[in-house]
Amino acid sequence: MTPARADLLLLAVGLVGVSTSGPVIAATAAPALAIAFWRNALGTAVVGAVAVATQWDRLRTARRGVLGLSAGAGLLLAGHFALWIPSLRYTSVASSTAIVSLQAVWTAVLGRLAGERLGPRAWAGIGLSLVGVLVVTGVDLSLSTRALVGDAMALGGGLFAAFYVVAGARVRRELPTASYTAVCYGVCALALLAGCLAGGVSLSGYPAKAWLGIVVVTVAAQLFGHTVFNVVLRSVPPTVLSVAILLEVPGAALLAAVWLGQTPPVAALPALALVLAGTALVVVSRPAPATLTD
Repeated sequence: MTPARADLLLLAVGLVGVSTSGPVIAATAAPALAIAFWRNALGTAVVGAVAVATQWDRLRTARRGVLGLSAGAGLLLAGHFALWIPSLRYTSVASSTAIVSLQAVWTAVLGRLAGERLGPRAWAGIGLSLVGVLVVTGVDLSLSTRALVGDAMALGGGLFAAFYVVAGARVRRELPTASYTAVCYGVCALALLAGCLAGGVSLSGYPAKAWLGIVVVTVAAQLFGHTVFNVVLRSVPPTVLSVAILLEVPGAALLAAVWLGQTPPVAALPALALVLAGTALVVVSRPAPATLTD
């Protein structure tokens, strides 16, 4: 098997991995913020060990500004998880994953604010995505105000993710991925730990099934999902990867339907398709880095 074909197989594995994230989190009987903490703490332990073993010299000699920006990215990632993971308790997996995928759209908007020129196709994609979100939230509001709160949290989670992606893209010009990820995940875990302690969120005492869910989401989504995505970038163009990652939305929706009996309202399906189509249009219309977060 050629390296390119092997990477396509790995890409398929990664897509399955990230698609499990929303359904598994929604089914895990542990506080949402605690799930976010343990996911990042366990991820830090694994990635940190790799960084220390293979990139210690690069990490030790990195400029303070680079390490500071890596830490800042970790705080932004904490904001993403602190909003997106709890959103799964309020709205459907399908709505939450679709709305948070707008991070690619927000990244484009941030690029425009920084002076990047966006073409007509990118603006059309932004418009389609936002119309889709408005329709989704309208459908969810007709069901319950609780679902609307979840949609708003997912929207905020996507915005934090966009800032995180922009910061990470700058850091990785100077710092290897494993080193950057170790610092970023570590700071993210510490920030989420502080949030758990301040809010009196229990960090233990869960049933065995909940711990299994935390381990599964860490291994499947964080390690076999996004770690694999970083590997396949050696042969898969970032734009192709970014579009492929959007397949997480229908994948997560299908798994939620099978595992949780969670079926999106029929009226929401065209709107979810608009969100995905618009986001994909934005991704292919600009040279954006792959959006690797959830």
